[in-house]
Amino acid sequence: MKKGQFIVVEGIEGAGKSSAISVIEQVLSKHNIKFINTREPGGTPLAESLREIVKSADHDEILTEETELLLMYASRSQLLTNRILPALEKGIWVIGDRHDLSSRAYQGGGRGFDDELMDTIAKVTMKDFTPQLTLYLDISPELGLSRAQARGELDRIELEKIEFFHRVRNKYLEIALADDNIKIVDASEPMISVHENIRQNVETFLSRL
Repeated sequence: MKKGQFIVVEGIEGAGKSSAISVIEQVLSKHNIKFINTREPGGTPLAESLREIVKSADHDEILTEETELLLMYASRSQLLTNRILPALEKGIWVIGDRHDLSSRAYQGGGRGFDDELMDTIAKVTMKDFTPQLTLYLDISPELGLSRAQARGELDRIELEKIEFFHRVRNKYLEIALADDNIKIVDASEPMISVHENIRQNVETFLSRL
């Protein structure tokens, strides 16, 4: 049995990750590929508890940047060990709503943690595991956050200043441009164009397996 493949969708708030994931699901279903969905932070009962800590804006004390960083990787470790790797071993594909690239962009680019530190934490928690394909939905923070605000109340990270999200986007682009397994999708284009771009990227990926 062939191992499953791990496809990740990335992007800042309002980039359209949910609809992008739906497109990927349609393509995989058309090819009769069995898959599961995950999200980060979260994806297991314990990891979801960590997600609530990271996302909540109602803590009685300040959540430090160091705590945020470590909680993200703790949650990811739980998800990887208990859901992603077992599924892939069974030949089941996994569609991930965020993965390690999010930490590189948000905690690395946004918070300013250096690459060496993040490499060390990732090595311990992920042991060199990487997705086979990542689709990065690129959009300006101004447009993305306006979309996010329109859909409801913002969480703790979404309430950051606009400069934070510009640093996040810059880090996303820096990493994506240097990695052939990360495909950049212009998420500011009309939805039909964005979805077609995603569909083509996934079909091309499938054709090369």
